[in-house]
Amino acid sequence: MASQGEKNFVVAIAMVEVKRTVRVTTTQQILKDIPPVQEGFPMREWAIQISLVDDKGVEQPATLFEKVTYHLHPTFANPVRSFKKPPFRIEEQGWGGFDIPITLTVMEKGGEKKINHDLNFMKEKYVIDTPITINTNKPALLSELAKTGYVPSANEASATPGAATPGATPAPGQAAGAAAAAKRKAGTVSDSKTTKKLKGAATKGGVDLEQLADYLTKLSEDDLLGVVQMINDNKTPEMSVKNDVENGEFTMDLFTLPDTLLKSLWDYVKKRAE
Repeated sequence: MASQGEKNFVVAIAMVEVKRTVRVTTTQQILKDIPPVQEGFPMREWAIQISLVDDKGVEQPATLFEKVTYHLHPTFANPVRSFKKPPFRIEEQGWGGFDIPITLTVMEKGGEKKINHDLNFMKEKYVIDTPITINTNKPALLSELAKTGYVPSANEASATPGAATPGATPAPGQAAGAAAAAKRKAGTVSDSKTTKKLKGAATKGGVDLEQLADYLTKLSEDDLLGVVQMINDNKTPEMSVKNDVENGEFTMDLFTLPDTLLKSLWDYVKKRAE
């Protein structure tokens, strides 16, 4: 039981969590007209492209991404290559395999997803499927996600007239209701007994937690998405962070965030709230 003067700083942001599968397809063939670099290492032409796999296992265009960036080995000319249209296909020539970091830029300022691809020449064609998770409350992004599978509805959306039944994909108007809820919910302070409490001054790592919670209430929907992305990208086991899909809430206890993350969060939020 909390003693007098103890405070919790639990911030809830209404979000919808959606899981999708990214497919990276690689094809390669030996260039017989070009002499090998050395014995056993023939020159090859290879290509990589990106798609999504829907809930029926069918490959679909990855229209979810507005850009895909490949980070090639530094020995390549212009090793950082970006493509803005599906299938985000890159074609190159080389004789050796290597790991390729790939950055997937989600539409509607949905953040970046990073995967690592193993370019090898064991088969002429191979696919690698990688699951990703997207937290959003943007209607356009939710509508795009609905093209490739189920999109859970936020609790607030289900309370609106004409709300979807459980298991249905929310209509654009319902998704908009979830987005608006994010602004209302950001920065709520809770007395939850399950989270760590802050005693004395409401500061940690030099950050004023009360002011930070207040700033969060002033952020736009796009900026709130940035907050969620920062937390997810830097999440550790010690942090009290929960994504409640059923109720459409993303909850974090500010006190459990590491000092370095709090400082980065403070700089991000303060710049956008003032």
